[in-house]
Amino acid sequence: MSSSNAEPGSAFVRAGAVVFGVGSIATLVTFVPLFFHLTPLPTAAYWLCMLMPLGFLVSLVGLLQGARAQKRRVQAGS
Repeated sequence: MSSSNAEPGSAFVRAGAVVFGVGSIATLVTFVPLFFHLTPLPTAAYWLCMLMPLGFLVSLVGLLQGARAQKRRVQAGS
């Protein structure tokens, strides 16, 4: 295992990227019927689009967690 896998918050960043990807695919799928004047999808499909900002938030939490851990390592080395 490399050292980047052991970094705090890296699991959050990866999970956030996956959730963001699922949300962006859901957004594309829900907007296609609107552009081609097809029957709109049910409301639940539009709620899946909310995974995009959720994934962004999870990744942001992971980045902040990693930054705090790096700051603690630098302060402990001083």
